[in-house]
This record gives sequence, C-alpha cells and structure tokens, in this order.
Amino acid sequence: MTSSNHVQPNRLQNGGRIDRSQPVTFEYNNKTYPGFVGDTLASAMLANGIDVVGRSFKYSRPRGIIAAGADEPNAVLQLGATEATQVPNVRATQQELFHGLVAKSTNGWPSTDNDLMSYVGKVGGRMMPPGFYYKTFMYPQSLWDTYEGFIRKAAGLGRSPVENDPDIYDQINHHCDVMVVGAGPAGLSAALAAARTGARVILADEQAEFGGMLLHSDELIDGQPAQQWVSRVVGELVGLENVTLLPRSTVNGYHDHNFLTIHERRTDHLGDLAPKGQVRQRMHRVRAAWVVLASGAIERPLVYANNDVPGCMLASAVSTYIKRYAVVPGNQLVLMTTNDQGYQAALDWHDAGRKVVAIVDTRAEPTGACVLEAQRRGIELIKGSAVIEAKGSKRVNGVSVAAINASGERVTGNIRSLFCDTLASAGGWSPAVHLSCHTGSRPEWREDVQAFVPGKTVQKQLTAGAINGSYRLSACLEEGVRQGVLAAANAGFGQQSDDIVEIPSVDGEVEQTAPMALFHVPHTKPTSRAPKQFVDYQTDVTAAGIELATREGFESIEHVKRYTAMGFGTDQGKLGNINGMAIAAKSMNKSIPETGTTIFRPNYTPITFGAIAGRNCGELFDPKRYSAMHRWHVENGAKFEDVGQWKRPWYFPKPGESMQDALNRECLATRESVGILDASTLGKIDIQGKDAREFLGRVYTNAWAKLGVGKCRYGLMCGEDGMVFDDGVTACLAENHFVMTTTTGGAARVLEWLELYHQTEWPELEVYFNTVTDQWSTLTISGPNSRKLLSELTDDIDLSGDNFKFMDWREGTVAGVPARVFRISFTGELSFEVNVQSNYGMQVWEKVFEAGKKYNLTPYGTETMHILRAEKGFIIAGQDTDGSVTPMDLGMGWCVANNKPFSYIGKRGMAREDCVKPNRKQLVGLKTKDPQKVIPEGSQAVADPNQPIPMTMLGHVTSSYYSACLGHSIAMGFVRGGLDKMGESVYYPQADGSVIEAEICSPIFLDPKGERQNV
Repeated sequence: MTSSNHVQPNRLQNGGRIDRSQPVTFEYNNKTYPGFVGDTLASAMLANGIDVVGRSFKYSRPRGIIAAGADEPNAVLQLGATEATQVPNVRATQQELFHGLVAKSTNGWPSTDNDLMSYVGKVGGRMMPPGFYYKTFMYPQSLWDTYEGFIRKAAGLGRSPVENDPDIYDQINHHCDVMVVGAGPAGLSAALAAARTGARVILADEQAEFGGMLLHSDELIDGQPAQQWVSRVVGELVGLENVTLLPRSTVNGYHDHNFLTIHERRTDHLGDLAPKGQVRQRMHRVRAAWVVLASGAIERPLVYANNDVPGCMLASAVSTYIKRYAVVPGNQLVLMTTNDQGYQAALDWHDAGRKVVAIVDTRAEPTGACVLEAQRRGIELIKGSAVIEAKGSKRVNGVSVAAINASGERVTGNIRSLFCDTLASAGGWSPAVHLSCHTGSRPEWREDVQAFVPGKTVQKQLTAGAINGSYRLSACLEEGVRQGVLAAANAGFGQQSDDIVEIPSVDGEVEQTAPMALFHVPHTKPTSRAPKQFVDYQTDVTAAGIELATREGFESIEHVKRYTAMGFGTDQGKLGNINGMAIAAKSMNKSIPETGTTIFRPNYTPITFGAIAGRNCGELFDPKRYSAMHRWHVENGAKFEDVGQWKRPWYFPKPGESMQDALNRECLATRESVGILDASTLGKIDIQGKDAREFLGRVYTNAWAKLGVGKCRYGLMCGEDGMVFDDGVTACLAENHFVMTTTTGGAARVLEWLELYHQTEWPELEVYFNTVTDQWSTLTISGPNSRKLLSELTDDIDLSGDNFKFMDWREGTVAGVPARVFRISFTGELSFEVNVQSNYGMQVWEKVFEAGKKYNLTPYGTETMHILRAEKGFIIAGQDTDGSVTPMDLGMGWCVANNKPFSYIGKRGMAREDCVKPNRKQLVGLKTKDPQKVIPEGSQAVADPNQPIPMTMLGHVTSSYYSACLGHSIAMGFVRGGLDKMGESVYYPQADGSVIEAEICSPIFLDPKGERQNV
C-alpha cells in the first residue's frame, strides 16, 4: 500500500456541506487519500483527482464518475477492509465517507488504469454487436465453463465474500396513513401538510440528508436560503410523534395494496463494521393507506461520440459536487445543454473560480435570464450547435463542436475544436417513474416536458413535484402541500384545505424557456461508423447497437432492451433507457408514444442479501417452532420429530418401554378409552371476503357453495396437473368467513398457493388470507370416553350426538377459556378438536389432564396418530402422495365434484390421457401373510419374486405399521390396477434377499362403516 498525502487538488477552500473539522482518510486501489466527514466516496475521489473508476463491460474502456446519486452507472466499487466485510457493487455516489474506508475497482488487469482487456475492446469492438453472446458462445459446448468464467470476469461486477458476515441486519413492519417517498421540496411539503392533520406519516429518502436538490440550491424560499427552509421543516417533523423519518432509506419496491419495502442503510456510513449492538441495515415493510410519490427526476445525459470518456458528466452532478461537496471536478469546462437548467453548472463552475471554455446550446436562439447571466459573465455561448465528439482516453482533453439543424438530426456546419478537461451535458429530465411502474402502471408520454410521467394506477397513490414533470420549485412546493393534504384527507384526517400548510413563496423565480428535444446528437459519420455513442454506460449499449437491433427485427422496446442488455445494469437504466427508447423510435420511424418505454420492476437499487434475510440466518434461518404445550411434553418424556420446523411429540415412552411398546400402549389407550394429541402445528389459514366461498370452490376439488355456518368439510387440493398436494378440513365460521386447516409441513406452501392464484388468476375475487397457525393451540381428544371427558370441562357446549354431529363445530368455553370445538376425526374414533388462543394452550391442556385422570387420559404423538389413521385408511398428503397421484388413484373420486359452475384447479390435468389410462397405480391396503411382519416403507411391489433383475415394478409401500388394536401389521401402498386385484397376492423383495408376501385388500382395516366416529 502506498500513501498519497497531497492536498486535494479539486477541493475548494470554502463552501459545501462537508465538515472540514473532521478530516478522514480512505483507501482506493491500495493508495490512501484524504477527505472529510460529509463527503461521499465519489466526491472524495473527485476531490483527489481520481479520473478512472472502472472499466466498461464489453470493451474495457476507462470510465469515470458521471452522476452524483443512485443514477451513477460507472463508480460501482468493492468495499471492505477484510474478507468478512466485503460488500460488492456499492455506488460511490451513495457511500458516505468514513475514516478507514477501503475501496477497490471491480475490474481491470493488471490495474484499472492500465487494463490489457482494453486492447481487445479496441480490436474487437465491431465483433461484439448486440446479442453477440447469443451468437458467439454457443459452440462448442465443451467450452461453456470457460466462456462463463471469461464473461463473468469481463462483466466487471464485484465478488461475494467467502467468510461469514460479522454484521447483523433486521426487519420491521409499519402501518401508516400517509407514506411519502422522497424528501425534496415536494416530499417535505407533502409530509408536513399530512403530519399537521394528525395522520401517521412516514417520510423516506435515499440521501443522508433531507432536502434533495435544495441542498445545493441558491434559491430563496420565503425570503430565506432554501437550506434554512429545509432545516425548519425537518425540525418540525422531528418534533412530531406521528412522523417517522427515514434518511438513508431507499424505497426499493412498491407492491400491490400499498405495500412498500424500504432499504435503510443504518450504519454503513460509520465504519467497516457496525458499532457493537447496532444493526448495519434494516428492511422496513410498510402498509400505507395512501402513498405520495415525490421521487423527483433524473437528468438525462446527451448521447454523442465518446461520451463515456472520464470527465464527461451530467450538468446537475457538476453543480452538486461544487455546491454540496466543495469539489470542482476539473479546471476547464465545456457545457452542452438543450435547456435553461443546464446553464447552472457553468455558472457554478465560474463562481468556483474555474474557467468555462464555452456553453454549447443546441437551441438556435436561446433566450432567458440564464443566457443573459452567462453573457454578462463573459462566457462564450455557441448557439444552435452541439458537441458531436469528445476527445481523450483516460480524461477528456478536448471536444469537437459543430452546428446542427433545428431538429437535431444532422450536422450543418464546420467542426470547431475546443480544449477542456471536463464536458458536462444537460439533455433534459426524466421523472423517476420507477416506483409507479412496480404495480403495473404504464407511464404516459407528455410532449410538453418531453418525458414519461406516471400513468393511471389502481393504487391509493398521489404524485407531486418533478415526478409529474413539474420542475419549477414553486410548482414542487405547491403540489407537495396539495397532495399531502389530500392524502391525509383520503385517509380520514382533516379536511382537504390548503390552509393547513401555507404554500411557501419562491423569491425571484425566473420563467424557463422551452427546451429542445434531443436524444441523440448527430455526427458527421453515420451512427454505425462514428465513434461509439453510449446509451447505457454499464452494459456498453451504443446508439449503433440499438439501431442494429431494430434492423434485426426487434421492434418491441422490451425486446430491444433484452437483446441489447439496455437497462440491465445495477443502475436499471436510470440514465439510458429514455434515450435508448427515443433512438429505437427514430430508427423504426415511430413516435416516442408509439414505441413506449420499458417497465421498471423492483428493486429500484440493489439490496444486500443481509437486509433481505434480516435475522433469519444461522440458528434463525431454519427456526425451531414450539407449541404452547412444549414444556409439558419435555417434562413428560416426549421424543420429538421435526415436521415443518415444528418440534412435534413423536411418542411418549415410559421407563423401560421400547418405541413399539409405547406406540402399542398409546394406540390401545386411545381406542379403548381416550387419548390426546397436540395438533397445534396443523396449518390454519383464516379466509374472509364476500368471494371466499367461491374461491374455496376453485382451489378444492369438491363443492363448497352450500356449506352451512357451523359445518366443516374435508377437501383435497390439487395442482394444475391434477395431482394431490395437500388436504385438510375447512370450517365455515360465518357466511363469508372460513378457517382452513392444512398439513403441518404444507402450511406455508398452501398459503403461497392461495395468494398466487388470487393475485395472478382471480384478482377480481374479494378474498383475504391470513395465517393463524401460531394464534391457536389445538388439543385433539379422541376415543370412546372423549365426550365424557370434555363434558366435564364445558358448560355451554351441548356435546350430544344429536346436537353436535360429526363434521360440526361449536363455540363456547373449555376449562373457562373461550374455544372453538370441532367434531372431526383423524383417528376414526369419537373426537373433538379444541382450539383456544395460544396463550391459554398450556392452561387448558393441564386442566384436561386433571379431569382425564379417571379415564386414563393418555398423550400420544405423531407416530401413534399415523397408526390410528392408517387403520382407518386415511391418507397423509406428502407420505401417501408424491406429486404423481390423482384423487381417483387414491380411491377418493367421491371428493371430486365435476358439476361445479367454475372449474377447480387440476380438473383439466386429471383429464389428461395418462391420468385416465387403465392400470394406473392405485392406493390399496396390504395385509402380510405373516401377521407379525411389517413391510418396510418404500418397498417395491412385484408380481413374481423369482423374475430376474430388473424386475417389473408394480408399485410401492407408502405407510406400514404394526397395529396393536388389530393384532397384526397393516400397510397402504400403490399397486398398478390395484383396485381390481383385491384378494390377490403381491410380493416385496428386500435388500437381504428375503421376500414379504402380502394380500391386496381395502385400505380400511378398522370400522369400515364409521360407527365409532359417528356415535
């Protein structure tokens, strides 16, 4: 490592928002540089004269810093002083500087300044057109691994650390009345207006400080500098209890039903490691009644030849670095602009004491206050012209300027050369519509502002400020106040009145003159022959590449994007997509609205895996789940098994008992008197909404339209292929209210399945799902004495068979606790499932045992449950099904209703030729010739045990146990055409050479008429 102790050549002695009393040092590519608290890594690099920050994707061209925010495509660096603290692909423009920060560029060999791959880019530039990777790396297949390594290395993205992350991350859920995205002038105004009504407000902004463009503005608000207005507003918001402020927090996703995800970088600015006891990053998950998008706009660069040479920057970024960070990123500036706002960069440069070589305005006759001010300062103004080409390799050293026609389509004058080391361009503004697109809203083109603005939405969403194409400060403030008040009023707070917050006045605001629509600067050569004109800097997409894509037949802008990789980088096309779309439109001789724009998707900026995972790592990655009665199970000697993350009691051995002894005892006790099972782990999903009944009829194979309140019904759930994947009992609590039970292991998958179909297939149905598995403790009391036992614990539930029938449910109290009691049975015995709020689960469990002593109440676990249900021929989804089994294969055609008005999921799948062919594997019972022999589960069935290997397999065993109640083994399994082979023998060869013979029989071994459960 070497040290660079020189003064910062591009740092101004005064101004900016940096803290000069707190100098720090940082390391970049093994050299140490100075900076200040308040810098970003990018501003500190520019202050120290660092030009090259990376190499480009395809051509390994040197790249410098272009922007000052989330739109930066080039300064994407690797951070971390140790292996464990490595963080890839951090934008230097958003990383705040701290003492000891270590950063490295992510590509370039042997160094970023001198990269040998650049020669390949120069020689092979024309050999890498759009889609070259599709055409070049297909053959031979044996070199695919080599290709992958080469492409990954060339991509120039960072690497993941190989050691464990020492930091911690977390997540938090919020509800608010008004969510304001963006804390610029519009966002601050909206938040203040909404907050004064008493509404709960969350204000989030990706920058470290609130204020947005006001942090480097010279404008006056209410007669005071804009930054003082920001301080006053933020100060008031800080003091309000109903306001949550989230700086350094990027709203990365805007999802259905006003659900937003916010990535907060809590301690990234403090050091390589988060301070002890603090989290590094936090993911906020917000449900908002109303959302105000005030996310601003992003300046568009102009597309000209060699526009990627270091020193080519956005005009607004130049102003930001000068005014906010006291950094002038060069000495001699040429500014090219299509609008009045671009002039500010030249004026700021001039005020900083550096030379403005010229302002090149593409408009033929620009007028207005900015033009007069530039002329007053003696800055040369070149009208009706453009910078058609930048000169230089690792830094701009000059530009070529030429006159262009009024439409900006061709060069009309001689070329003039100017010497400079910085070229700033201002091509207009693109509203940051990204979040508005996340919910499916398509942007709409506005000709007057030459930009896409948010389109129609079904969300409870409002927009304010530059996102609407309102670029004047007064308009931003006015819209912010109006939309903040309206959002709060819509959420039920205050009245829709502008009196809540007085709209601030902007002093001396000048009228802006019309900009020129210029998305592609012409050159003297055709686009395909001119030096490269980059549209997307990160993926090396050029104007020539886009034109070539359209010539090759890619006319949809989404296809152009995918073929060229435009917008695929970590900046998600923030700078390049609109220019690229306009170039494609022109190439196809279409208008911009006809061509349209690509639709942005989450995430707005990259998110670390740590923030996504939160605390769900290590021990918590696959957490252990316990029922409310877990302590009792432990104290009473239970052996446990893991089922869907739950610790479920497997069986309860007494001293000296083997597992089989314990199972025999538990089964007999339940059949002869009464047993109890902790069934709390069964999945429970609360389903409500006026279309809940209709929805159930579509996801279950049987009918649900006529299920009455107080009734329960068993249902099978199939995939699109017609194969069973879960089952359970669903109870009707009210006309439009149900509670569905699922298998323990299938609960999460079923909930996801319901949400998937609701959101993607039937969004018009009004139905809502909530998992309530953890909220209810379930005690299943089974056996001939279960009614007697339960009757001692309830006074307000009539348990008689006439008034409380099988598959009914009742509400009342059990052991003095409010309960729902379901008369359903998975054992074939008279059974009652008692559901109480989980906090009372242990209390009720212990009361049941006190009353059950006289009945020899016996706890039993999952293994006994499996035996009891197998005696009755009841299936377990996931054990007796494997994704290849239809209801008919299970002999459960009775659970399929083909006369429902709306088809159920899986109906077409079941009708496939393979699913209805004869001789399919079907579920049958198996009774071994030797009653004491238990067939191992998974054993394969054959018709002839003497057949040479490979034998013809007929099926396999899915469930097999010894039944103490029956005095012999029982098994269930699949046999090809088994339902037509009752009484026939089938054989199960074993690994030790023995063969087990079994008779095919009904899978119902006990009480085939169901008399025990219906008593």
